[in-house]
Amino acid sequence: QVQVVESGGGLVQPEGSLRLSCAASGTVFSIYSMAWYRQAPGKQRELVASIHSGSTTNYADSVKGRFTISRNSAGNAVYLQMNSLKPEDTAVYYCNLYAGGVDGLKDYWGKGTLVTVSS
Repeated sequence: QVQVVESGGGLVQPEGSLRLSCAASGTVFSIYSMAWYRQAPGKQRELVASIHSGSTTNYADSVKGRFTISRNSAGNAVYLQMNSLKPEDTAVYYCNLYAGGVDGLKDYWGKGTLVTVSS
């Protein structure tokens, strides 16, 4: 099956930067889109950024101009460069893949990586 693993989270000061990584492994045939979501305590999970096979990107208004989503040339990894971090960016960040695997075309999720922006 397809496996999704995030890394790069940690503690950072306001105005600092972090780079999150997400790697897909296993029997994955095609990855059509990749995205980063986040969920803070007491809040709804929200879409942060997404990138599609046609290189189209989308960002939440709250991160535009600060975050950049990208992927590797092989198309099996996605990154989120986070600059000018704010305390409200504190959340668990989840990687999402819409991909075709052994069990068909569906969404695959990582377990999340915690980003904490201290004051």
